[in-house]
Amino acid sequence: MTNYGAIPTSSHPSPPVDLEYISHVKHRLKAGLATRRPWRSMFDLESMTLPHGFFDAISRMKTNLVYFRANYAIAVLFMLFVSLLYHPTSLLVLAILVVFWIFLYFLRDEPLVVFGHLVDDRTVMISLSVLTIVMLLFTHATGNILGSLLTTVLLVLIHAAIRRSDNLYSDEEAAAATETSGLTSYPSS
Repeated sequence: MTNYGAIPTSSHPSPPVDLEYISHVKHRLKAGLATRRPWRSMFDLESMTLPHGFFDAISRMKTNLVYFRANYAIAVLFMLFVSLLYHPTSLLVLAILVVFWIFLYFLRDEPLVVFGHLVDDRTVMISLSVLTIVMLLFTHATGNILGSLLTTVLLVLIHAAIRRSDNLYSDEEAAAATETSGLTSYPSS
């Protein structure tokens, strides 16, 4: 006799999901993305002017590279991703390496211990950087990777030099005031 429509049951219990770890990862990712500045502020056309000289350009670059660092990192990673679209093997290797970077460097709160030895953050970063370079070189997409990285870095530096930096924090205060006033005001009936 067959039971059509019966719900199959499993005699093996499912492995427990570490909800605390997932919540921690989610919190760390949100905190990392929270440093991203609004794209509208980044590309405000009224704030784009040529610097008055070499030292003004350097000053703007220092300020903008710190202020928009998350935006610039997203732009560089996006361009790297786009450059690897025609190299699926490289894209797969990059995806695996990103997972290594996320779990071994960015989301790790406790020191890394390998074979009973404590490994500091700088050693982890250098090791992951070397591993990333070597693995991507093995995928034969070196030209695409270097071309996209050089192009993106050049564009980032140009943007950082021509984006005025004297109004960055006033833009942030105005945005915060707008958000606050929008939260506290009540719609009229």
